[in-house]
Amino acid sequence: MESENKRTVRRYMEGFTRSDHAQILSCLTEDVEWIIPGMFHRTGKEAFDSEIENEAFVGSPAIELHRLTEESDVVVAEGTVRSARRAGGKLHAVFCGVFVMRDAKVRMLTSYLAILE
Repeated sequence: MESENKRTVRRYMEGFTRSDHAQILSCLTEDVEWIIPGMFHRTGKEAFDSEIENEAFVGSPAIELHRLTEESDVVVAEGTVRSARRAGGKLHAVFCGVFVMRDAKVRMLTSYLAILE
């Protein structure tokens, strides 16, 4: 049986594959923080929402979730993401997202990315 925290992370990922802002934001606390080390640190749902879609890409990303691991209120998600670049070509990356949960919602997300293409 999957935990409520893991179900929230899956719902969050599914929202990204459809660029469904409402679904993504429903998974977050009001004071959510999103960190991509070396790139940005955003706080609050409005700031988070502004990063959901990036001008450098078109369409919704294809996300493959390979593993979810949970301990206490932390869920670690590992997988791959592919997205079409507006300038042509595709992005292919692997990711590891560390989700700190509060009441089955994402309170903090630290996203680690490695670009493959």
